[in-house]
Amino acid sequence: MRTKIKSYRDLETWKKAIELVEEVYKETRSFPREEIYGLTSQMRREAVSVASNVAERQGRDSTNEFLRHLSIAYGSLCEQQTQVLIGYKLSYLNRQTYGRLEDVSASVARLINAPANSLRR
Repeated sequence: MRTKIKSYRDLETWKKAIELVEEVYKETRSFPREEIYGLTSQMRREAVSVASNVAERQGRDSTNEFLRHLSIAYGSLCEQQTQVLIGYKLSYLNRQTYGRLEDVSASVARLINAPANSLRR
């Protein structure tokens, strides 16, 4: 028997997205001060957007709205992955940290895409 999810906090996708937020905030603390309104702010905002849209999708009744919020979350995740790459290319992130953030992002992407792909079939 399948357990009904009562809250977005029960979603594995949301939990993993929150892990991404924590990692991004932790790692961007060491970015140069001049990036506070640039890359630091962008990376943090996109990571928060992923988790927020995953949470918001849980409260949606229609399949179309559900898919829309998954799509927004995935778009934010792609932006965040691009910003992580930029941080790495600018040597703000080392190879190990870059790899760890990419791994968490890839996990979130799989968790976002699984229900979206099955609903679109």
